[in-house]
Amino acid sequence: MAVYSGHLRKMQVSLQQEQLPVSGGNAHTNVNYDLVLDDQRVALNPLVGSYIELKFRHNIACIHCGRATKKSFSQGYCYPCFKSLARCDLCIVSPEKCHFHLGTCREPEWAQEFCMQDHYVYLANSSGLKVGLTRGTQIPTRWVDQGAIQALPIYRVKTRLQAGLLEKVFKLHVNDKTNWRALLKGEPELLELKQLSERLISDADAEIAALRDEYGLQAIQACDMETVCIQYPVLEYPHKIVSHNFDKEPVVAGELRGIKGQYLILDTGVINMRKFAGYEISASLNHD
Repeated sequence: MAVYSGHLRKMQVSLQQEQLPVSGGNAHTNVNYDLVLDDQRVALNPLVGSYIELKFRHNIACIHCGRATKKSFSQGYCYPCFKSLARCDLCIVSPEKCHFHLGTCREPEWAQEFCMQDHYVYLANSSGLKVGLTRGTQIPTRWVDQGAIQALPIYRVKTRLQAGLLEKVFKLHVNDKTNWRALLKGEPELLELKQLSERLISDADAEIAALRDEYGLQAIQACDMETVCIQYPVLEYPHKIVSHNFDKEPVVAGELRGIKGQYLILDTGVINMRKFAGYEISASLNHD
């Protein structure tokens, strides 16, 4: 059994099919996961079906500045970074509240790189139908992190603010949240995302036209892409969801039954690895 030590980051993913096709058929892609501990990356898919043990070493380091912190904020930041970084601002969770144009962004240079670029508004099927948005560079990683089994970009939008405003329009008709418990209980029923997107766009036609009047036709462009179908390395879903938490139990162990979203699914419970970014752990992994 090999032992690896370091500070957690969210699991990294790679996909066998990364290109999004235009009309001509759905894209099917399988997800490969890596455990990330500082600079180490360990393939997890081969470990599905094996016993693993994760031990929290009672040290937490901010994933931005590296300083020691007793408590993690916003999935891995110390309190000073949480209060000063734009990536921890409320507008990241609620992009329609972006205030870059008001000159009050905490990090204008960071915002230029991450917020003032093309975003996609999409429909996904994770624990059911939802609407979401993401930077173009985060497709399809964002969908995998949410545990979506299907996803379909419906609009390409020039900035995060405009994407947030469009998402807000669609949220009047479609849920924007993922039920993480339902996500981990099994695969949702497959949906006809193309048909659902057409209905949604029709229902929101007046609001979409108003946004285009304000920001211009080029700012909000309809996509012509096909649904991406995503398969996760899961042997068995739990009948009852038990959530592990390093803050309450420093040792999390069991047979790895699967991986979905940012969750490890063990026979003893599930753990959200992204939630504990910056936590120093040792991982005992059976590669036999």
